[in-house]
Amino acid sequence: MGHRRPARSFLARRTTMLAGLVAAAALMAGCASAEGDPSAAPTAILDDHAIATFEVADGETFKVELTTADLVDAAAALLGGGDGPNIPIGTVVRDDPGPNAPWTWHLDPATFSFADATIEVCDGVPSDVEAGEITSTEYCPWSAVLVALDAAP
Repeated sequence: MGHRRPARSFLARRTTMLAGLVAAAALMAGCASAEGDPSAAPTAILDDHAIATFEVADGETFKVELTTADLVDAAAALLGGGDGPNIPIGTVVRDDPGPNAPWTWHLDPATFSFADATIEVCDGVPSDVEAGEITSTEYCPWSAVLVALDAAP
């Protein structure tokens, strides 16, 4: 496994998350949003339901439905430059794109979380999941970067 960061206090994590949320709110307030414009800031993120878009090292993207306020808060903090677990991980649901079209799979929102470190067998790019090359039941792309957070339909 790789190097693990020392545990931070609850207050330090909460302070970092709050700073990220403030930065994300400032970003959203300062940017105009245009429907269909992928560079536009999210307009109305609900407290406990959002769609997160991730980009991996090769430029492929995938989307994940976030269904808890804690996950939406963590994603907003990451998008705002915050610190914390940042590797998306969840159980792959095949033959159902959910919010992840055009891929034919999505990550089960009930199992989704952010991790500091994961095992290598679930790392890869979305096309690896599509092709069945990821042998794990979970997907956890190490190179994934959160690039957008939008209100869920």
